[in-house]
Amino acid sequence: MSNSISIRPATPSDISQIRQFILELAIYEKAEHEVEASEAALLKTLFGEGATAHCVICENNDAPVGFAVYFFNYSTWQGRNGLYLEDLYVSPASRGLGAGKALLQHLAKTAVENDCGRFEWSVLDWNKPAIDFYESLGAKPKSEWLGYRMDGQTLIDFAKQG
Repeated sequence: MSNSISIRPATPSDISQIRQFILELAIYEKAEHEVEASEAALLKTLFGEGATAHCVICENNDAPVGFAVYFFNYSTWQGRNGLYLEDLYVSPASRGLGAGKALLQHLAKTAVENDCGRFEWSVLDWNKPAIDFYESLGAKPKSEWLGYRMDGQTLIDFAKQG
């Protein structure tokens, strides 16, 4: 059977599949214990009023094989929005079919159509297959920037200080 890769916007009826992809990605990244997102939370944040995150589903022959979640950020230096890829995942059995490249191309087109000045994402420093894949497409690492995060009780405590 030939491969027929397609990308479509996710809908609320995809929520179970989206959560499953998130769990599979977390297992791959050795962080399954960090997944807090319930289907209800995903429904609210991806499809509820005021949702700022977006999701697309990648299908092969009409069967879901991967997904991507993204949102628009902003660059003061460019004076333009950017597109930030939060997560991209393709099921192991479907890797090598072009699904990852199709997802990235879809998001690149979305960025261009929305006059974004950048398309960015992060990758774990040990994920050599992903790094090699991204670099084969012409993406370059941002070696001069370090990512920082404040979450959980640290975030709550810091917010209360002011």
